[in-house]
Amino acid sequence: MSEKRFSPSCENNRIPILTVLKEALVGRKHLLEIGSGTGQHAVYFAPELTHLTWQTSDLTMNHPSIKAWLAESPAANLRQPLAFKIGSDNWPVTGVDCVYTANTTHIMQPSEAREMMQVVAQSLPSGGVFCQYGPFTIDGEFTSQSNHEFNQHLLNEGCGGIRDIAELTSWAGELQLVEQHAMPANNFMLVWHKP
Repeated sequence: MSEKRFSPSCENNRIPILTVLKEALVGRKHLLEIGSGTGQHAVYFAPELTHLTWQTSDLTMNHPSIKAWLAESPAANLRQPLAFKIGSDNWPVTGVDCVYTANTTHIMQPSEAREMMQVVAQSLPSGGVFCQYGPFTIDGEFTSQSNHEFNQHLLNEGCGGIRDIAELTSWAGELQLVEQHAMPANNFMLVWHKP
């Protein structure tokens, strides 16, 4: 049985996400992906962003799928996954000047989401960029009924739930939210800069 897992949402959102990343990551050199998941985003984005070294990372339980995708679609600028769990592991790699994460913030407990914002802010150099994709609330309001229902599902499953953009901003330390892109399926791409 193949270790390679497939996420329909990764397939559906990859083009709109890439469009934002191509603009947001101009001039960046070394990216850490927090929560590479199946590995689909990494193998699609890295060959399109050849100016970057794309470092995958996730919980070790997800490494077999990431490695299977990387084996099938290798790229010169794509790196094997590092073990990284927010709140447990130290920052896994040096020299990173940009971070990308997709559909992780609402899975994390609130304390983990806060820690992610803080550790990214501390670990990025001046001029660093953090691109954060997923569903978020705005001023406490859900952007759709489907997101409201999804949040209830997340909470029932023991996840932390959808975070508010103002809440993330309060946790973000030196990071400044410079762009907030509305994305398909009631998601956003938040682009943070460290001055």
